[in-house]
Amino acid sequence: MRAPARSSSALEVHPLTPDRWNDLVTLFTSRGSGQVRWCWCMYYRRSGRADVSGDTTVAEHNRAALKALVDAGTVPGLLGYRDGRPVAWVSLAPRSDYAKLARSPVMRAVDDKPVWSVICFFTSADARGQHLAEAMLAHAAEFARANGATLLEAYPVDKQERSRAETIWFGGKAMYDRAGFVEVARRKPTRLVMRKALRPARPRTR
Repeated sequence: MRAPARSSSALEVHPLTPDRWNDLVTLFTSRGSGQVRWCWCMYYRRSGRADVSGDTTVAEHNRAALKALVDAGTVPGLLGYRDGRPVAWVSLAPRSDYAKLARSPVMRAVDDKPVWSVICFFTSADARGQHLAEAMLAHAAEFARANGATLLEAYPVDKQERSRAETIWFGGKAMYDRAGFVEVARRKPTRLVMRKALRPARPRTR
């Protein structure tokens, strides 16, 4: 997959590839990373529970499963850096890569159009409140477009009060509004599906 060609607010962004795995580990095991330290962005890639055996914990199982994907050439998301240090993450992929979405009463398919999905944002504790998720969303759109996507889909929360941990990772509706996403479904009062149409990527010229 081709890398995004833009940067924003002194944020350097790269696809997660095997040579950057240790940077993701640094970010996901930093202070304030309790949820991603357990999930490793594998929860929505499965339709059921993780098949954990022996003395392996769910967190260890998820970490190994994500590393196996990365080592096999899958790019499960983008890493954001400041001053060479990983500070932000966004998980995205073709919707078909996320088996659990098909079973979700909130996030099930709206139609049969091919879309990419934005699933999760994470920012290091010392970099929060700096709109890094919004910057990462812009890079996610560029990355998806560069890899053939024409629609980018997200599942934000739409309420004023602080959201529960299992939903804040999707981001809030206002962020997607500013990024040009439009609501296409609302199956619960505070949970919705939003989409953004992406311009077709220009073919490379020789």
